[in-house]
Amino acid sequence: MASTPPATRDSSGVPHFPSPQDPASLESSARIARRVVEEVADRVGNGGRVRVLGLTGPPGTGKSTVAALVADLLPKAGVPLAGMAPMDGFHMSNRVLAEAGIADHKGAPDTFDVGGFVALLERIQRAEATVLAPDYRRELHEPVAASLRVAPEGVAVTEGNYLGLDLPGWSQVRGLVDVLVYVDTPENEVLRRLVARHEAFGRDRAAAAHWVRTVDLANIRLVASTRPRADLVV
Repeated sequence: MASTPPATRDSSGVPHFPSPQDPASLESSARIARRVVEEVADRVGNGGRVRVLGLTGPPGTGKSTVAALVADLLPKAGVPLAGMAPMDGFHMSNRVLAEAGIADHKGAPDTFDVGGFVALLERIQRAEATVLAPDYRRELHEPVAASLRVAPEGVAVTEGNYLGLDLPGWSQVRGLVDVLVYVDTPENEVLRRLVARHEAFGRDRAAAAHWVRTVDLANIRLVASTRPRADLVV
């Protein structure tokens, strides 16, 4: 999603995004969201258990926008929404990243608290009580703890780059996601969107392009390798 502004959230934690400037991107996201909701509703309607729905794909594919649309559409399809539990809530803080000397590649797999993310998904899967999940505030460039409520009933929606990653720590995530959807976007389009996103958050074009080339590109290709682990590719 090209230069998508940060989301605001209502009292239930569902994100709402201002309309993208590119109508084609919005229509593509809406089409993907409808397909995902159809898949979940069909599984639930046939007696399947879908407690956690995961949306994955490289950065810049529009996962957050699709997640917001899915959260809006699920109840309309007769599937209760438990809440949102985004992987980005488990970004390490900027202070921790600086102390560990890894702030120069923020967003890579080793810059997340994957153990905390796994623990959250385990609690959501147990469905014993309402769970409070962290969120990532792009305007702060920081995670904020206990920001989102996830109810013990319904489908919890998580989204993030590394839900299908088969690396130590991350490999546990896949088993805690009942339906994993890979949002597929051509690499050149992803690169264009990411440069625009970084510019929207304050980098000049040269700095944005440098970050995409030296940090984001490796993550894009790593995430692309997880595509075969998804239940659905859209």
